[in-house]
Amino acid sequence: MSYLTEPLKNEILMMIGYGDRARTQCEVVRLFRETHPDLPPLNQGTISKIEAQYREMGHVRKVPSKRQAVVDDDTKLNLLLALEENQITPTRQLARDMRWIPLSTSFTMRGHKP
Repeated sequence: MSYLTEPLKNEILMMIGYGDRARTQCEVVRLFRETHPDLPPLNQGTISKIEAQYREMGHVRKVPSKRQAVVDDDTKLNLLLALEENQITPTRQLARDMRWIPLSTSFTMRGHKP
């Protein structure tokens, strides 16, 4: 849910509460609807994910997803030269030889195949 900003997630955590006065997920969903009628309603899964993230990481900030490795131009050029010299060698083998992630090799090679 992209509209859930960090302050809203913190508010949800406060609605959940801790100790003797911890609310159920159903109660939190109802309370959130009453507090923020202008926002789309939450479901129990969203509440569960926010609570799990807080318990695991200690915060509710957005965590960057793992993306492909950033490759500089020199490394790309080295791969292209190696491919030119060894046109028969598969790109996966070249990636292993150069200690590259094969998936990033295929993205790099897109548009550069002879």
